[in-house]
Formats: sequence, C-alpha cells, structure tokens
Amino acid sequence: MAIGANQPAVVNNTAMTGSGVNSFLNVSANTLVKTVGGRIVRVNVTTAGSTTGGIYDSATIGGASASNLVAVVPIAVGTYTFDFPCKNGIVFEPGTSMVVSISFI
Repeated sequence: MAIGANQPAVVNNTAMTGSGVNSFLNVSANTLVKTVGGRIVRVNVTTAGSTTGGIYDSATIGGASASNLVAVVPIAVGTYTFDFPCKNGIVFEPGTSMVVSISFI
C-alpha cells in the first residue's frame, strides 16, 4: 500500500506519523477537531492553564466523557506528542485558561 498524505508510515507494525497534516491554532474552548476517525499527533500548550486539558475519541463535543478520554494534556507550556489513533473523531477540551495549538491527521 502506498503512503498518502492521510496515511501514516508503518515501521515494524507501528504507525509513525511524524507530524500532523492539519492543525487548529490558538484553541481556548472545547473544540471538535475532527468528526471522523483520525490521529492526534501533537499538542503545543502556548499558554499554561490552571487545570489539565483532555483529548477524547468522540465525534461530538457533547459526547466527550471519561469513558473515551484518550490523553490528559499537562498545564505547563510545552510540546506534547501523542501519536494516538481515535476511531470516532477527535475532541479537545482545554483546561481553565489554557491555550493550545493542535496537529492531527
């Protein structure tokens, strides 16, 4: 299978994305990043929050819950790599006062 723009490379049965091909910048509110399956690649926390953020495997903001939490995003400024597949969609909920930029495929 050829590797296209929306397909990760596979090395030893492990998907390697490198970097996302899509992004959302300056996210400070609950955001529906993608309505279908995809892969969260990186979250850059550009403004620290007072609570952690969350990434959810959900096709709607309202569907984001503890049962489909994929990852917790730390409050500290920095770049966090996740490289994690989401089957249903991708929702990001920033922590209080947190601002982030997200890359995904």
